[in-house]
Amino acid sequence: MTSVSSPAPGSLAAGSQVAESVTVPPFAVIPGAQVRRVLAGREQQIVELVEATYRLHGAGDSVNPPSYFLRFPDRPSSRIIALPASIGGELRVDGLKWISSFPENVAAGVPRASAVLILNDHDTGYPFACLESSIISATRTAASAALAADWLSRGRGRGDRHGDGGAGGRPARIGFVGAGLIARYIHTFLTATGWTFDEVGVHDLSAGSAAGFRGYLEQSGTAQTGTGSRITVHDRADDLIRSSDLVVFATVAGQPHVSELSWFEHNPLVLHVSLRDLAPEILLASANVVDDVEHCLKANTSLHLAEQLTGNRDFLLGTLDDVMTGRVSVPPDRPVVFSPFGLGVLDLAVGKYVYDEVARSGELQVIDEFFDELRRYG
Repeated sequence: MTSVSSPAPGSLAAGSQVAESVTVPPFAVIPGAQVRRVLAGREQQIVELVEATYRLHGAGDSVNPPSYFLRFPDRPSSRIIALPASIGGELRVDGLKWISSFPENVAAGVPRASAVLILNDHDTGYPFACLESSIISATRTAASAALAADWLSRGRGRGDRHGDGGAGGRPARIGFVGAGLIARYIHTFLTATGWTFDEVGVHDLSAGSAAGFRGYLEQSGTAQTGTGSRITVHDRADDLIRSSDLVVFATVAGQPHVSELSWFEHNPLVLHVSLRDLAPEILLASANVVDDVEHCLKANTSLHLAEQLTGNRDFLLGTLDDVMTGRVSVPPDRPVVFSPFGLGVLDLAVGKYVYDEVARSGELQVIDEFFDELRRYG
């Protein structure tokens, strides 16, 4: 294995047919430590990258097939998901995220999710990088959530009856249902992109997880914002939801566990990141925004259950891209729920960003002779 500075693969001009200029790219491995170093402190750039990627996807300059779920009869709570994708624009890269979700890991003190991302060269199809991707996955999820929170709170003012909100009418009381890694990343991205909170609520079925997340909040409240927020650990989800104007669901729930409409009568903004927490009745009483319609209405998500219940998709307001381009407006008089399935094109965009930064630094770890049979006739 050698460390080199390498030009980005896919450098041929679009549509080029000059066979002589096609070369097999070197294959590199980018471990989690490098991924973390590249992404640390660049939350604003990543949110902008995610926004640009959503716009490319909305314009049709991407391919994002349905995700494939590998399930196991002997381990029904676990799954491994394949997310193939291709993105155009300036990125011009194809690839696949292969991500495991084994919830029972948590009890053993091991993170639930693990992942790798394979990047394929646009011109030759050869894979040119394998990146540790649990960090990339959490990063793109958090950036998507922060982007949605920004756009969906614009023009709504406060969704509650308790006075003025934060900057630009942003909610100033946030509550997290589920206190794991994704919740931490979402809070980090929100605070790094200008959000401040007077109150932060936490609810988790695990007292240890809630305490750990509280410790992170106490530390980050001083380090990131310079001001402390009042932090409350709630024993009950309804207390948290009623006292929050921005609610983040980041659980491992496999089926809805929140069904009481009155908990949402103050019309909060809800980031339904884990997709299966809310009963269909909650969604039917809300304005629903998704990242991609076809992806979100599959695999027994809350949205999928709502479609099965009603026989239609009339409860959908539109996509986040619809909101960003002004095709739809977010109502101020209903709860607003953002349900992102998580698109493979986002993983590609963030992964390619990491690859380019590592290559630019000259620290790319290339696997020598990874591709060996390169002569057709020996």
